[in-house]
Amino acid sequence: MSDSIEKVKCLIIGSGPAGYTAAIYAARANMNPVLYQGTQPGGQLTTTNEVENFPGYPDGITGPEMMVELMEQAKRFATDVRDGWVTKVDFSGSVHKVWVNETKEIHCETVIISTGATAKYLGLPSELHYLNLGGGVSACAVCDGFFYRNQEVVIVGAGDSACEEAHYLSKLCKKVTMLVRSEQFRASKIMAERVRKTENIEIMMNTETLEVLGDGHVVTGVKVVNKTTSDILEIPATGFFVAIGHKPNTDIFADYISLDETGYIINVPGTSKTNVAGVFVAGDAADHVYRQAITAAGTGCMAALDAERYLASLE
Repeated sequence: MSDSIEKVKCLIIGSGPAGYTAAIYAARANMNPVLYQGTQPGGQLTTTNEVENFPGYPDGITGPEMMVELMEQAKRFATDVRDGWVTKVDFSGSVHKVWVNETKEIHCETVIISTGATAKYLGLPSELHYLNLGGGVSACAVCDGFFYRNQEVVIVGAGDSACEEAHYLSKLCKKVTMLVRSEQFRASKIMAERVRKTENIEIMMNTETLEVLGDGHVVTGVKVVNKTTSDILEIPATGFFVAIGHKPNTDIFADYISLDETGYIINVPGTSKTNVAGVFVAGDAADHVYRQAITAAGTGCMAALDAERYLASLE
């Protein structure tokens, strides 16, 4: 074996609540974890302005601040936190091989995948402008809906998740306008019927978003077009929610790890174990249901404990 190949007992791929929590537990178990932060250090929470539903922060905290605190806590127990991202893996043999930045080769006894998922957006310049500012664009109603109490919001989407989020927002907001880009829902009949029966949800079918309107700092409305009539309308709103799905960041594992039809890693129920012995998953890379910071952190704990037990079984 080449001297340039690094041997690692526990490699954590990705940061965020799942990766950092896994690192904290793994470090305290003397597993000497090495964590690569990936292309978005801190994960999706770094795009969240205010986090008020994570236990232990009675006054709330910004997403970036929380990620810094989690990283510092992991470092406190001697986690080796590194810049860089994993570009290739080979889990075909007894040694788990990982390449970082296409050049550095690492041989791992255990691997914890916490690469998360990326929310899909429409890609409008105005949408991305207010998303980056934290000025009223969100892909998580459960995370951010609370900030729009008694206000009017717009949500884009047609599937079960969009219907769930629209219904959730309807309990908080004065009015929810739901934009469906085609002439029918993709959601199940029961979910579609639920939003249709909710009085303060207005559904606009065949409607495309043209622009997210604002004053440069915060959202003030949404410009839309009816694809059937070509009528253009401006909808007053202080929040613009996008619920058109997430893409799990799992492509590089596809040749070795079992994925579902949408790319989420399939774990053994009740555990963080994947189909490859010694490889575990935590966070949104396997979670297409809850997608919350607290659930990600919980599975990070599970992954570290499962990895520790796996190593013990080899002794």
